[in-house]
Amino acid sequence: MPGDVPQLHLAVALDGAGWHPAAWREPDARPDELFTARYWADLVTESERGLLDFVTIEDSLGWPRPPSPELVQGRLDAVLVAARVAPLTRHIGLMPTVVVTHTEPFHASKAIATLDYVSSGRAGVRVQVSAAPEHAAHFGRRTIPAGEDQAARQPRADLFAEAADYVEVMRRLWDSWEDDAEIRDAATGRFVDRGKLHYIDFEGRWFKVKGPSITPRPPQGQPVVSALAHRGVAYDLAARSTDVVFVTPRDAEHAAGLVRRIDDAQRDTGRRAPPVRIFADLLVYLDPAPDAAAARRARLDGQAGEQYASDALGFAGTPGHLADLLLDWQAAGVAGFRLRPATIPHDLIQVTRALVPELQRRASFRTEYQSASLRGHLALPRPASRYAA
Repeated sequence: MPGDVPQLHLAVALDGAGWHPAAWREPDARPDELFTARYWADLVTESERGLLDFVTIEDSLGWPRPPSPELVQGRLDAVLVAARVAPLTRHIGLMPTVVVTHTEPFHASKAIATLDYVSSGRAGVRVQVSAAPEHAAHFGRRTIPAGEDQAARQPRADLFAEAADYVEVMRRLWDSWEDDAEIRDAATGRFVDRGKLHYIDFEGRWFKVKGPSITPRPPQGQPVVSALAHRGVAYDLAARSTDVVFVTPRDAEHAAGLVRRIDDAQRDTGRRAPPVRIFADLLVYLDPAPDAAAARRARLDGQAGEQYASDALGFAGTPGHLADLLLDWQAAGVAGFRLRPATIPHDLIQVTRALVPELQRRASFRTEYQSASLRGHLALPRPASRYAA
């Protein structure tokens, strides 16, 4: 786009009826449709209408943590949701959450490669570590201690080292087919050039995977890998293993400090270009009138029976005031933002139909998609297979 103003990257995090526990009780909510394909298709197509870089889709191995038992809600599988809505969209990136604790990287690599094919090169994955003892009980293969003492901290730190190996295995499997490994020569009967399929021979503390993948190399080469980071071990995982990291700053000064922390981690791990893209997470309550969003937030808290406290900063105000904040934090070094709509569809629509036009008026956001792939949206080059001669 013309002009000297750097362009923001913008994404939304989709989670059921919205991030606030009482969101499903809003008049425009659709709680009876939460487990339908149409519901998720509507959310993602609305996000694409706003020209957003991508959506993330929340997932976990347990219940969301509600303030009371009456608010317990179920979940669909995020990867399957993304695969279902992918053919209904053309541009927006799809980044489902995959819990990398208790699961296997071979399965995840195949699922995300398939999503990249189904979406014609718009797949990503948000890797998530699970340190909850009750989640471990679903599988019975290991025990994760509860508490915050030293006996609990070390196993939890190990989970992030395990996650780094998990991502490494996924990436090697995506590279295990060279781009031109498929011959499809009917005359000779050769479908694949076996010389261009490679064993990955990964052997580490947690995984021993020979490979190769049984899925050809994804259209993007490497789908985009992201993670949410709150503390040191997670920042190091992001710096070493991901393309995008989500952080939760309190203000512009804190955002600048987090950018420096992740930059330091990238240098310490010897990361080569391109650098990780740093996105700031914000929980948003948006309304055109200055006081309406704060009043709505208070009403939702009253319905839930307590004030909702998120790991991300909660913003309640107008789209114009949010645009001011985003540009302030961008000046602190943040490349983009992942907005968590407090209620859906209200706050999602405020993002796509009010915030985005405001940013466009300030020449800070695209007016059309310039790329057909998620890596393209994020200005990430398509890497060559590490195994290619």
